[in-house]
This record gives sequence, C-alpha cells and structure tokens, in this order.
Amino acid sequence: MIRKSRFVCGAIIASLVFTACQSDSKEKKASAAPQAYNVLTLSPKSATIYNDFPATIEGIEIVQLRPMVDGYLEKIFVPEGGNVKKGQLLFQIENPVYQQNVITARAAIKIAQADVDAAKMDVEKVRPLVEKDIVSKYELESAQYTLQSKVAALDQAMAALRNAETNLGYTILRSPITGVIGSIPYKIGDLISGTSNPLTSLSKIDQVYAYFSLSEKQLLGLSNRIPGVTFQDKLDRLPPVSLVLADGSQYPQKGRLQTASGFITSGTGTASLKAQFVNPTGLIRSGASAVVRVPRMIDTALLVPQTATYELQDKRFVYLVTDNNQVLNTAITSTPTNDGKFLVVSGGLKHGDRILLNGLNLKDSTVIIPKPVNADSLYGPSTTH
Repeated sequence: MIRKSRFVCGAIIASLVFTACQSDSKEKKASAAPQAYNVLTLSPKSATIYNDFPATIEGIEIVQLRPMVDGYLEKIFVPEGGNVKKGQLLFQIENPVYQQNVITARAAIKIAQADVDAAKMDVEKVRPLVEKDIVSKYELESAQYTLQSKVAALDQAMAALRNAETNLGYTILRSPITGVIGSIPYKIGDLISGTSNPLTSLSKIDQVYAYFSLSEKQLLGLSNRIPGVTFQDKLDRLPPVSLVLADGSQYPQKGRLQTASGFITSGTGTASLKAQFVNPTGLIRSGASAVVRVPRMIDTALLVPQTATYELQDKRFVYLVTDNNQVLNTAITSTPTNDGKFLVVSGGLKHGDRILLNGLNLKDSTVIIPKPVNADSLYGPSTTH
C-alpha cells in the first residue's frame, strides 16, 4: 500500500509540473507576439523656431547733461524719472561772477558809445576848418582815425557783452530733447563743475534699441542662410523680431534688426546687433533687461513630437521603424520648438522615415505591428510652430 501511495503522489506531481510548464510556454508565446504601436511617417512641414538672446534696452537717443560753467546748483525744476519736453527748464546754477560780467560789459558799452559820439563831434568840428584851410587836412584824417578806433572799441565792448550774456545763459540748463530724465546725483547747493559727473542723463524713449550679442559662429550661420548683398540687406530680409520683457510677457510691438557694430570684439568673440522697437506708451525704459526673440523660418522641417523621443548620455533618440517593422534606436540632432511640443530634426532622420510614437523602452529588432497616425491630426491645422 505504501508503494502504491508513493506512485500515485509521484504521478500527481509530474502532472502538475507538466501543466505548469505547458502554461508557462503558452505565456511566453503570447508575450512574444508582436504588439501594435502608433507610427508616424515623417514628411516636410513648415515651421518656425526661435533663438533667444539676452538684451539691454537703451533709448534711441541718450544725452548726458553737463554744465558749461562752474557754480553752485541753485534750483532743480524737474523730478528724477520725470518726462520732459525739448527746451524745458531743468537746472539753474548760481555764479555771481557771470552776472557781474554782464553788468561790467554793459557799462563798458556805454563808455565806448560816448567815446564814439565824442569822436564824431571832433570830426564834424574839424571838417569845416579844413575846407576853409584854417587847419591842415591831416587834422581831419587824425580825427577820422580816432573815430574808427572808438567804433572798434565799441564793437569790442558789445562782443564782450555777448560773451558775458552767453556765459550767464549757461547757468540755465534746458532739455535738449523730449524724453525721460534719469537720476540726479546732485543736491541744491552742491558745487558744479564742467569736469565733474553729468547733472543727469536724458533718454528719448519713444523708440528704443535692444542691444544683444551673437557669437562669431552664430553670426556666420545667420549670414550664410539669408540671401542678400550686404549684412544689413540680409537683416532686412528677416521677419520682425519679438521682445520678451523681464516678467516673461511679450511686448506687443514687433521690431527690426540692425547692425550695432561692424567689428567682432576680440576679447569675447562676439558681434553686437540691435533691434529697434517703437515705444509709444513709454513702457520700456533705458537700462531695462529683456530678451530678443529672433524667428527662423524652415520650409522643409521634419517635426518629431517631444514625447516620441528620449534622452540618454546627452543624446536624443527615437525609435525608427524599419521596412520589416522592427524598431531601431536612432540618435538625432534637433532643435526644440518654443511651444515645447516638437523637435525640428536636423540629422539622423529623413523624409519618409517611420518613427514610433508610443511604447518606449523597447529593445532593438523588436517586431511591432505599426498603426499609422494621421499627421494632420498630430500637428493640428497649422504646421507652423
């Protein structure tokens, strides 16, 4: 009975092992069956990508206001940061010397005018005597020369007055432009000198420049891909650029690129460009920081969804679907679009290639069942990103 019982138990165990192995084999066969995945066939699309460059804002015209004469700051007629118009009174400098010079010059004119009048009387007195041969004609000539000397002295006195009045006028400083006044480092009573720091700076901000730099490589790349005879001609062919303000908002007005320097700075290896923007509301101020966003139009771009890629060791990969429906890990070079949804592929893929849209972490040579995805539904009605 014991042997029979052992035999029955052995048969049962063998049956269970056989059943388990058969079930495991079926599961392996089921897992080895090809799975269906969404597949996109790449075709050229129109796209716009953007390059951002940190920039510094400056008014289209900046004037440093310096005094022409020395003296004490007597009055300040405008507040810091205020809007001023051309010709508006800004500062008054006190220097009694210039006022006294004007008084002295006016007194000198009166003396010189009296001398001229006296010399004229001498000429008129001598002339009839000469005509009657009572005195020599040389007396008349001498009187006339004296008159000419007195007239010249009068002219000199009048010039001295104009010079004194000019110097006195320099004590009144008016705005040379319409714009915004900067900081005023001086207070009333401070000694002002023409060699000292400027009284203030004025910025004309109805239009502003956003200055930024390009590396030599970026400059050559920009120049090579844009047609045109001169570099400015090439810049004129670019679409308008955008300005992103410090808070991340985009300025509503568009700008145009211009050259700011014809040289590459040897120390940094960069060249300066500027973008001009109209600023009717005065929202943008000189000295502000911003970002110039330069668009680049690509007519035959290969757009790959970001979600269809993965990154490994600083490289970007996609799953390329071969002709026999096997997946192949493929490295690509790309530039992201600004909305963050797509990559513009510049290397590693070509027109007509198929890529996997879902099901990452697959091994090379894995066979799949491709499910074609309509490109228009993926990219949306507009192919520009």
